[in-house]
Amino acid sequence: MLNRPLYYEKMRPFINKPFIKVITGIRRCGKSTMMLMIQQLLKEEGVAGKQIISINFESMKYYDLRTSLALYTYVSGLLKTMESPAYVFFDEIQIVEKWEEAVNSLFLDFQIDMYITISNSQLLSSELSTLLTGRFIHIEMQVLSFTEMLGFRSDQQEAQENLLWLYIRRGGFPVVHLTDDYDEKATYMIIHDIFDSIVLRDVVQRYKIRDVELLRRILNFIADSVGSTISAKRIADYFTPVDPGTIYTYLDALESSYLITAVHRYDIKQKRVLKTQAKYYLADSGLQHAVFGYRDRHISGILENIVYRELVRRGYKVYIGKTDTQEVDFIAEQAPKKLYVQVAFKLESEETVQREFSPLLSIRDSYPKFVVTMDPHFEDTIEGIRHIGLYQFLTDYRLF
Repeated sequence: MLNRPLYYEKMRPFINKPFIKVITGIRRCGKSTMMLMIQQLLKEEGVAGKQIISINFESMKYYDLRTSLALYTYVSGLLKTMESPAYVFFDEIQIVEKWEEAVNSLFLDFQIDMYITISNSQLLSSELSTLLTGRFIHIEMQVLSFTEMLGFRSDQQEAQENLLWLYIRRGGFPVVHLTDDYDEKATYMIIHDIFDSIVLRDVVQRYKIRDVELLRRILNFIADSVGSTISAKRIADYFTPVDPGTIYTYLDALESSYLITAVHRYDIKQKRVLKTQAKYYLADSGLQHAVFGYRDRHISGILENIVYRELVRRGYKVYIGKTDTQEVDFIAEQAPKKLYVQVAFKLESEETVQREFSPLLSIRDSYPKFVVTMDPHFEDTIEGIRHIGLYQFLTDYRLF
């Protein structure tokens, strides 16, 4: 197990506090490993193994506990014989029927420190929050950031540019960076298996999707359109004849599984979020490669995807910026901070420089503005707008 300090530091203040710790995120992003790491740290701090109950509901070992009553009966029986405080870890709890009732009752009836993982965001916003308002804290995990990937890999002597391209071409699922043995083909096979598992288990089964082929076509359309504004109507028109309502339903299901995220547009002049059109970004750029293979023509969207995920990882609420006639790739807000980010592959001509800097130059406030590209040595600043390389953007936490 390799440390994920970003998430552990978010979790640390709530260990041994009366809150249920809820870890969410796409499958295989590291939630289960985070749970094991917390258990290991507890033991290092003197907690006895017999004070810890850990159940992974994906294991057939616990098949008989997949109802709320069976789970409550089993765990409460163990807790009655244990010393306090007891520590309870439920991995992939959404597999349990009416799981929220068991979680709520155990938390109320016993002195326990509880941790659960969920691979569906809709569960968090509905069942759990209804019963446990004010009694849980939520930490959303992502796949590896670029800096985390560097910590996972043994080839640290590789050139910075080579490692960055490795991240661009393979993404950040931890499993593909735990060993140097996988080539690109093997990497995409692994990610494609993860992709299929999420589609079939977290989307099709949970939401009882009837037209699995349409679901896959919609997801492929989004993966092929990363970095472009799209709407449910546009997708419906593309797959004519399809009801836009069906498209909305399928998009919601894909978002709930953390496969995709909709980022809405924000009118900078009128200071309001726009309801029409959005950009969709993938949980990891490796998912796009698993579907299509790596394609050079996707590079702009891939870079946008990576920058968006980094901004979210650092705690920013992110929008697509709209001026009168131009678009800013990202407006990122984290009160009282705000920044604007434009993303491009390379600034290879004066025309490209003008195109990328112009939207930012039209914004007349004093918040930081960046143009992020793959040019590692181009460091011009134009009227306060900084141009920086993607490597620096992903690794220099002093920037913002």
